[in-house]
Amino acid sequence: MQVPLLDLKAQYATLRKGVMAAVSEVLESQCCIGGPKVAELEAKIAAISDCKFAVGVSSGTDALLNSLMSLEIGTGDEVITTPFTFFATAGCIARVGAKPVFVDIDPLTYNINPKLIAAAVTKKTKAIMPVHLYGQMADMGPIMEVAKKHKLTVIEDAAQSITSTYKGKKAGSIGTVGCFSFFPSKNLGGIGDGGMIVTNDKQLYDRLLIMRNHGSNPKYYHKYIGGNFRLDPIQAVALLVKLSYLDKWSEARRRNAVYYDKKFTGTAVKTPYISPDCVSIYNQYVIRVPKRDELIKLLRDKNIGCEIYYPVPMHLQECFKYLGYRQGDFPEAEKAANEVLAIPIYPELTDAMKDYVAETIVSLVG
Repeated sequence: MQVPLLDLKAQYATLRKGVMAAVSEVLESQCCIGGPKVAELEAKIAAISDCKFAVGVSSGTDALLNSLMSLEIGTGDEVITTPFTFFATAGCIARVGAKPVFVDIDPLTYNINPKLIAAAVTKKTKAIMPVHLYGQMADMGPIMEVAKKHKLTVIEDAAQSITSTYKGKKAGSIGTVGCFSFFPSKNLGGIGDGGMIVTNDKQLYDRLLIMRNHGSNPKYYHKYIGGNFRLDPIQAVALLVKLSYLDKWSEARRRNAVYYDKKFTGTAVKTPYISPDCVSIYNQYVIRVPKRDELIKLLRDKNIGCEIYYPVPMHLQECFKYLGYRQGDFPEAEKAANEVLAIPIYPELTDAMKDYVAETIVSLVG
């Protein structure tokens, strides 16, 4: 049996007619930049995120970058974030000239540990960037308390967590701004790169719109130096087709997670911890196991997809040597990097496929 980590062909088979018709409509219109379909997607993403405004952008990375630029965060500023994340989180902070300041993670959720944030605040701190990792939101209550006390903005990196909730509140709706990714592997994935920024701040929304189009308003008149962060309408229409399936897909992932949880009960496999305050969308189902590297080889030999998210924490990346961090500075992040493993969780998995995955894992780790 073959079980890929993600099977986008299986998903596309159920959507082919709708996606092709939607893309054809854009091509026939020759409205290839912006337009009504991008605006429609923005309105719908804002609505499902319980936000007033949304700005479609070229990628989840550019959602973070535009947000930082629009909030005027740059040289000499510090942004507190997690070392256990995809590179874009810290990379975008560095790209605007600011300094990423890392705080260790909660060993249960893998999200930033809010108890450690206050101690990292300095006179140079401008923002906190929590990451809602693997589909589960960070503990936003205490994060917002620190932000309020020190008058900091909060940029939610919700790339993996669209529609996930914390105490009933949607990802992206709690902080100053929220950033989503439509990379194809996401629960709501495009047919290429794409992203979205959501906010309830009208003044910030206006700035985000200008910054995504080279800082131009009106055309050819530049008050700011922005970027080309526009979302293509071809991506927008594909996402509009998929959007109606999003809740069903996320619920299927939650059912698959419950199935795995039961299969791994009483074994050496440590299953994902979901806070009672949260509803996860399980962008990944991440286990912790002994003999991980040996398990990876076995899974690949058995044609089962798996991936390490993420093998090298940000503070140990070569490009961030200049920050002065060393191995041992963030032990929980480092330990997670050595132990976590993502296994297939996508909606189209059959029970037989899940059984095959679980039984193969248990056969090695017990």
